[in-house]
Amino acid sequence: MPLIKLRQGTIHYREAGTGAPIVFLHGYFMDGRLWDGVVERLAGEFRCISLDLPSGAHRIPMEPDADLGLRGLGALVADALTALDLRDVTLVGNDSGDAIAQVVAAWHPERLARLVLTPGDCFDNCPPTLFKPLVPAARVPMIVTTGLRSQRFRPLRRLPFTFGLLTKGPLPHHLIDEWSKAFRGDRGVRRDCVKVTRGLVPDVTREAALRLAAFDKPTLLAFAPEDRLFPFAHAELLAAILPDARVERIDDSRTLVMIDQPDRTAALIRSFIHATAPTPARS
Repeated sequence: MPLIKLRQGTIHYREAGTGAPIVFLHGYFMDGRLWDGVVERLAGEFRCISLDLPSGAHRIPMEPDADLGLRGLGALVADALTALDLRDVTLVGNDSGDAIAQVVAAWHPERLARLVLTPGDCFDNCPPTLFKPLVPAARVPMIVTTGLRSQRFRPLRRLPFTFGLLTKGPLPHHLIDEWSKAFRGDRGVRRDCVKVTRGLVPDVTREAALRLAAFDKPTLLAFAPEDRLFPFAHAELLAAILPDARVERIDDSRTLVMIDQPDRTAALIRSFIHATAPTPARS
């Protein structure tokens, strides 16, 4: 798996296809493989890149002094786009990856052509209400590490305060097994995860929302009305702020739309890119 060496540390990424670049951001305690089903559907037409963000399921610890708050993670993604020399990027977020994508659009938009937000953190809902106790708990790292270590036990994953509310169908246990193994296997990865947890604060997402009023590139807000963590109404609120935004529904899904509805998710991204592509100049 290829690597990107950044000032914050080294991250893995996955790449498939050729064409206009799409960069996918995952959520907390996950990695880029979450998007594999959507990438498979888009790689015949686009260059699809899934980053492994340092949120607890990564393999290589970041530098000890790396800023892993939301602003720092947004800078990390912007640095990764530069390192890969990507331009006119469609940036796609989900879960806490939405908050990071908003930071990139709000503070580092230079390499973006468009933004796609699926169900995820925004406004005061960062993290969602059910998970807010994690943030103060991270002041005692053992509380977070003990909780996440427990995810090696499959029966615990369906609890509402773990992965239970993220999908309507079966959980991707094969991936969660790998994420849990990566977390348990390296003290530096656990340290990074605690830092990320402490940085999940709504101050940043509130400020990002205000700054998005100046983000004039096309934005797709594809949320799931049945999601119990990230209200569909937040997509409509963001659309009222962004100058060029459209809202779409992903029905019969919860947060992880790429797992519950990969066909619908991929189709929306594809049609959005086509609809917002620049018209070739006439000779």
